[in-house]
Amino acid sequence: MAEAATKTPAKTPEASQPPARPRERDLFGSLRHEIERVFEDFDKGMWGFPALRRPRLAFTLMPSVDAVEKDDMFELTADLPGVDEKNVEVKVSGDALTIKGEREEHKEEKKKDFYISERQFGAFERSFRIPDNVESDKIKAHFKNGVLTISLPKKPGSQKTEKKISISAS
Repeated sequence: MAEAATKTPAKTPEASQPPARPRERDLFGSLRHEIERVFEDFDKGMWGFPALRRPRLAFTLMPSVDAVEKDDMFELTADLPGVDEKNVEVKVSGDALTIKGEREEHKEEKKKDFYISERQFGAFERSFRIPDNVESDKIKAHFKNGVLTISLPKKPGSQKTEKKISISAS
């Protein structure tokens, strides 16, 4: 009797990989489900009401500062919107100038059907190295309309002097 030839399927690289265990698939599936649920619920506030949208703050915890060198002084200008003058402190210690402050904002809105009260707080601190040619005891600070201006006068004789150099043709 002739024996029938049996065919054995060839193994492909995909077939040689063991199938993922059901438990691993459930673990990652449930993690994915939880992450999707968090993003779906992101716009919902407490008790299913839409979350209150806060305007993006123009003020960050690190205020922007412009530094300009003039003939007789250096000038630092810091934008501090929403910061009250009493919450700003300027200190000189050694060769460092430090601007420190805190921002407090309270927003309250009352309507017939709802009441909203929001508070935002934030502290900041920034330090700068004072150049050697600055008279530290004559530094002055001025605060107006959310802008802090600090004047750092230069020592006498250290101001820039300009001299025009003539150019000769070769």
